[in-house]
Amino acid sequence: MKKTVGIIGANGYTGSELIRLLAFHPHVTLSFLYSRSNSGTSISDLYPDLTTVCEMVLTDKPEEVDILFLCLPHKESQNWLTQNPVKDETLVIDLGNDFRLEGNFENRNFIYGLPEINKKQLMGAKSIANPGCFATAIQLALLPLAEKGMLNEVFTTGITGSTGAGQSLQATTHFTWRNDNVSAYKTLTHQHVDEILKQLVSFNNKEVILNFVPWRGDFARGIFTSSTMKTDLELEEIEQLYQDFYAEEPFVTISRKAVDLKQVVNTNRCVIQIEKSGNVAVIHSAIDNLLKGASGQAIQNMNLAMSWEENAGLNLKPVAF
Repeated sequence: MKKTVGIIGANGYTGSELIRLLAFHPHVTLSFLYSRSNSGTSISDLYPDLTTVCEMVLTDKPEEVDILFLCLPHKESQNWLTQNPVKDETLVIDLGNDFRLEGNFENRNFIYGLPEINKKQLMGAKSIANPGCFATAIQLALLPLAEKGMLNEVFTTGITGSTGAGQSLQATTHFTWRNDNVSAYKTLTHQHVDEILKQLVSFNNKEVILNFVPWRGDFARGIFTSSTMKTDLELEEIEQLYQDFYAEEPFVTISRKAVDLKQVVNTNRCVIQIEKSGNVAVIHSAIDNLLKGASGQAIQNMNLAMSWEENAGLNLKPVAF
């Protein structure tokens, strides 16, 4: 029997991406789509591409389900769970940042949902904190070096598409502003830095300095990061280190060719490429911010928690043109 799923905040980008994926997932059925602002509206009226895929009507009355995804603005998940108690046996996956740094909440202990480092803890979990999009791309780029205690000071730049800003209209998401334009934002102060450092330091077993400059790109989806650091390892040694670290991970690929966003957009994959000149190495990583950076990773976490095949519902092809 298929497990029942509810989505809180189904009208946003991450919620609608979950609908697109879960509509074809072999082990679940959608029970309700929750939205206060669009209650009574068919999801296909908000997203015409969902016509014939899912035409459920959004509701402001949640139901009891086996699996609950929280796709709310940051800092609202705790409030929602407080006001809407959920059964202990319900699997809760939060796509916001409420539980990424501090996982304890009432009777729940949220596991940090980066499968490449927490797979065993995620199996059978009932509470999962989905990582941030930039946090996912940067951690996957640096974890193999951190495991060997090789990280000291890292300089990272990363560019993200307009969907990373969410669905709410902002001056910097207008087409006329975003098109043919690039800008830096939250320089050295991005909210994902603490999340990244918490994991890297625990692996590195010593302090890591991360200088992160995020950029806004003139495209809709995807994240591309480049992390620069000093190392005495040869390029071949670094590549082997990464191959070994991710050997059993179905969604991480180490490439010896140049990486571009179109390799990963519309997939749950992270592609990593390493370059080196002298004693300076650069680790490039690319993900789809809405999939491996959000909804796809949430489904990967669900699969692990429910003891299903890890790639169930996630066999997706990248866009080519």
